[in-house]
Amino acid sequence: MGKKVAVVFDSAGTLLHMYRVAKSTADGKILEDIETTMLVAEYPGRALIVMHMNCEEIFNKSEDITIADFIIRNNIEIDIVCSNGDFSIEQTRAIIKSSNVPISDLKEVICRVRKRCPNIFYVEAGLIVDKDLEDISYVLSTGGRLFPCSRKVLSWLKEHGVDAYIASGDSMWNLKRLAKHLEIPLEGVYDIATPEDKKNIVKELQKQYSSVVMVGDGLNDLLALRAADVAVVTRQQGDNRPDVLFNVADRVIDDIAEVIDIV
Repeated sequence: MGKKVAVVFDSAGTLLHMYRVAKSTADGKILEDIETTMLVAEYPGRALIVMHMNCEEIFNKSEDITIADFIIRNNIEIDIVCSNGDFSIEQTRAIIKSSNVPISDLKEVICRVRKRCPNIFYVEAGLIVDKDLEDISYVLSTGGRLFPCSRKVLSWLKEHGVDAYIASGDSMWNLKRLAKHLEIPLEGVYDIATPEDKKNIVKELQKQYSSVVMVGDGLNDLLALRAADVAVVTRQQGDNRPDVLFNVADRVIDDIAEVIDIV
């Protein structure tokens, strides 16, 4: 057994205060400040997709092209963050390829996030695809800024010999910047982590540490929270969370700073 304690953080909603916007491709309805994993959980056959890219790339493209054209022409890599049912990346690519959703929809949600999220740390774009409809159901954008005490917490952990990790559904494109800012080594950052991945990360760390603390705020953290020695659910993001998260928590916190007392 190695060091005594390790802390694994989710990023969005845990270290970063997020602003999320989704647009329905069926009726054009805009959903603001929503939990994207809940949109996936609503219906079987949906999957949340992250696009590995700099969002600026989108604004250099014609309004007339489709999201499928943009992804194919620019060799944009995509990954499945979470899904409601079995999903393969090949199925996802086939659904996107057959879709006619315009790139302008994606531009719209990105612009909304930029306008509404002050001191933005990063912007990310994504999609929700639907296997039954064989189409893109929603286009998404998220923007994040550090919670005021996030850096303080990470500095305290480092000073006291506690190793910190990030296990996130976000892409490494954005997580690199976050890790550098918080002084977390990149080998301790796990990107595009599915719920199962997060659980396995916790279990592997338990082989090295006597105690592993998992800090998260969403359904995609549930399996990791159950696996951890100490499960910490934060409600600092401020929006509603399902009861199952609070039921599994050893501690529920309102500020990331409370992690110091727990450790």
